[in-house]
Amino acid sequence: MEKKNIDWSNLGFSYMETDKRYVSNYKDGAWDEGTLTTDANVVLNECACVFQYAQTCFEGLKAYTTEDGHIVTFRPDLNAQRMATTAERLKMPVFPEDRFVDAVHKVVEANAAYVPPYGSGATLYIRPYMFGSNPVIGVKPADEYQFRVFTTPVGPYFKGGVKPITIRVCDYDRAAPHGTGHVKAGLNYAMSLYAIVDAHEKGYDENMYLDSATRTKVEETGGANFLFVTKDNTVVTPKSPTILPSITRRSLLYVAEHYLGLKTEEREVYMDEVKDFAECGLCGTAAVISPVGKIVDHGKEICFPSGMEKMGPTIQKLYDTLTGIQMGHIEAPEGWIHRIC
Repeated sequence: MEKKNIDWSNLGFSYMETDKRYVSNYKDGAWDEGTLTTDANVVLNECACVFQYAQTCFEGLKAYTTEDGHIVTFRPDLNAQRMATTAERLKMPVFPEDRFVDAVHKVVEANAAYVPPYGSGATLYIRPYMFGSNPVIGVKPADEYQFRVFTTPVGPYFKGGVKPITIRVCDYDRAAPHGTGHVKAGLNYAMSLYAIVDAHEKGYDENMYLDSATRTKVEETGGANFLFVTKDNTVVTPKSPTILPSITRRSLLYVAEHYLGLKTEEREVYMDEVKDFAECGLCGTAAVISPVGKIVDHGKEICFPSGMEKMGPTIQKLYDTLTGIQMGHIEAPEGWIHRIC
């Protein structure tokens, strides 16, 4: 199969239309059989529920070319599970998990020419999403829905190497107790836009959100989970019912324990103990781990011993091991790698 004539090494993290996408519609209580289409446009009524009441959710994962030339995806079954949980919380019909994985498989296979070659540093980003599609003017769930999957080739999240970032403790709240912080709803990301633009304008790379009830515990950023390393090399992640359960975070905790022999803890992390950690990172699909060098808490700087020049040693090992599994350098746990072709 011949690859598209794309300058893979200079791709940014932005949208590029590919040849095919998957569409399935829900009507009269059932999903149709779904199909691949070349039409990248979505045509909806002006009163569609998604426009009026933000009834929409999404997922994000990637396809890779491995060292031996295969195209694979990483743990798509967990994305399917998470979207099912989100759909239930938003009173949307669950798209069957086996069909979710099959739809991802079909779309990647149909766009195989857009999967960047091994060693380019680029990947094929996959975006499954769902929304209420019929007109709704009274406040209630939609009766009809559309599930779609598109792909776009993207460059490495970090251009020119990984450099630790600076984040601030945010005065805004990302999620409330008993709210939707634990699901991947579009409305959660809309809530974070004002805060992230404000952070960038003030010279910060990201926001650290605290729990909205007490503002004493670390939660996450607008789009990534926190990962800390103690001075005795224990890997710690915050635990809260309002944190999105990151697939990357769960995978890194497994890697830490079973590949690197490290102790791991998933627990409440209080803001006043952050200064005692040796390393800090943000984990998610886009970058795997973004190292954090400094946190600014209303003028007070918390500088991690790992510094502002490179990843800390433990986070570097975690990053190298997980990306090695994804790219086929390191044997993966059973079920982690879904082979497309």
